[in-house]
Amino acid sequence: MKPSASLPWAPHVFEQSPIFMPLLPAAQRIRQSDNWPTREQLATLLAESAIVSGGDKPVRPAAPLSSTDSISLDYETRCYLTGELETREENWHDLFNALVWLTFPRAKAKINARHYHALQGSSDSNKRGPERDALTLFDECGVIVASDDASLLDLLRGFSWKELFWSRRHDLLTHMRVYLFGHGLYEQALQPYIGLTGKAVLLSVESSFLELPLERQLASLDDELAALIANAEKFKRTSDLSPLPILGVPGWIEGNGEESFYDNTAYFRPGRRKGCMGDVTSSEDRD
Repeated sequence: MKPSASLPWAPHVFEQSPIFMPLLPAAQRIRQSDNWPTREQLATLLAESAIVSGGDKPVRPAAPLSSTDSISLDYETRCYLTGELETREENWHDLFNALVWLTFPRAKAKINARHYHALQGSSDSNKRGPERDALTLFDECGVIVASDDASLLDLLRGFSWKELFWSRRHDLLTHMRVYLFGHGLYEQALQPYIGLTGKAVLLSVESSFLELPLERQLASLDDELAALIANAEKFKRTSDLSPLPILGVPGWIEGNGEESFYDNTAYFRPGRRKGCMGDVTSSEDRD
């Protein structure tokens, strides 16, 4: 597999798969361009949307610090205190990160704030600890699953992959939505491979949520996810997140329209969980 860092600019990727659907509104201004978006162009988009860090500083892309710079701040502290978002140019990973900031700004700010405060309370800035591990895992590989059918969420929790993705395929398409959050997962999805797995937060929503336009869905999810991340009792350990083999989602990869696709137990692994975060009702539906 070709390293994504060497993949050329290809604006069509935002339409090539439903995997990238959540980023379509944020990518609207760049996905028609023949050239990589620059830091300056991304800065304009972030400023127009008034995106702020966990420390309430305007977020703006910045070059990574070098060993010769007069200041030395870790990634999260730099973002929290100054709003500077380390962004390498012509780099898919960092571009997806900026687009996720535009798509889920409140959730990203809460992740940044929790990292910063965890660092302030730690005597060893090089040691993440279970809380920061969980936040980093979700930031890189997170998935949001929203459904108005509790039984579908139970199948996901219980690793009942074939029943969820195949036997109840119609119910899934009608009553469940899956949204990638992690920018690292978006990068991997440029070249999807069997084994690609996200770490999911499960949200219970009302049926009316599923009928909302995409941008209103994303805004509602951003609010709920931000509240979840702000709760110090959540994201305490990586086991709080539910594994999800994302290529099982109908239509997310060629070939998963065949029943035999779901017989690959090396990918669709059985398992048992004691519990995971989820069952949060969308504020959009409480109003």
